[in-house]
Amino acid sequence: MTIGSLLLGSTAALIAVSDARAVIIVPQPDPTEYLKICDVYGSSYVYISGTEACLRIGGYVSYNVGLGHVGLFDHARTSDVRTGEDQGTWQNNVRFTLKAWTGQETELGTLKTYTETRVNFGNRHTSVSDSSRSYAFNGDSILTFAWIQLGGLRVGKDWSAFDMFIGGAGDVLNQTPVPYGALDTNVVQYYFDAANGFSAVVSLEEGSGVVGTIDNYAPHIVGGLKYTHGWGGITSVAGYDSNYESVAVKVRVDINVTDELLLFGMFGYGSNGKLNDDSMNAIDAHGRGFYKIWGGNWAFWAGAAYELNETTSFNLQLSGDQLKNYGAAANVAYALLPDFTVTAELDYDRYGGSAVGKVKASEVNWANANKKSSVGGILRFERSF
Repeated sequence: MTIGSLLLGSTAALIAVSDARAVIIVPQPDPTEYLKICDVYGSSYVYISGTEACLRIGGYVSYNVGLGHVGLFDHARTSDVRTGEDQGTWQNNVRFTLKAWTGQETELGTLKTYTETRVNFGNRHTSVSDSSRSYAFNGDSILTFAWIQLGGLRVGKDWSAFDMFIGGAGDVLNQTPVPYGALDTNVVQYYFDAANGFSAVVSLEEGSGVVGTIDNYAPHIVGGLKYTHGWGGITSVAGYDSNYESVAVKVRVDINVTDELLLFGMFGYGSNGKLNDDSMNAIDAHGRGFYKIWGGNWAFWAGAAYELNETTSFNLQLSGDQLKNYGAAANVAYALLPDFTVTAELDYDRYGGSAVGKVKASEVNWANANKKSSVGGILRFERSF
């Protein structure tokens, strides 16, 4: 064999090996490309290896300490361990909340999920008529949210669109001296966003609780319209309670006065339907249903949020209803560190019904007040992640 033959053979072998390696080596996608894709869902999303989905994990740990009269949710009642005498005590509660979001682009649109689970440890909120001992204990896990959304279609566990679409009653801790609507429910709903400030929702809902859960195949129905612009927004929602044939409507206006000062006002009106027919209903509603949960036919909520500086904000809420129940809440929230906020709040409630400490049709004592006027306060420490 000549040297030339050997050289040719070696060259051919090298080429063959090079070709084989070219087949075996597959370029891997740049991880930064996945990060760019996940950015479309917001910050803190990460790519799930081996899938086409993005994931975000978050939540918070909070500690509340409160005190006050029975007519507010800040209070706690207990009994003396030696004498058994009823007396007030600190209301303490620790909450751990875990949240998870996923997002994925599909040929049918964006596929999203969201779950939120809450676990509490603390003492009970007992009424003045309950002389049992109020002890600290581990509360049940609460499934707050667990829904799937494809495009505009959402199914699963959510808060009612009667509240989620229009928004809550301000950034105060004690929002419901005068309640503003339903929360927990299973839903089948569709969201429409015109991308020009207009949006809408239609929601079929199961409801929850003894009064609120549907009693046949007819769901509760909620519809809403919204328009937002640089100055703020206007939103309206209507809910039909299929159990008691009651219709409730809320209208809300938000105004961005300045970059620091935000104002809102919300008005609700609900028909009685069968809510007051306690003598004829198998389950008495006492005038309050799943959507018209306030006292009487009408109610209002108004408030403000003012950013004092980069770390401190002031929040205010005022509320009232036709039965002369009124509430006021004000707090100062201070960001001690990024994602660590301390909030101090003062609350006031005035019960307008004649059934103090009792349950009377159309005047149900929502806050279990044992006096006309109640005062309380909450101090909250919250670390979010």
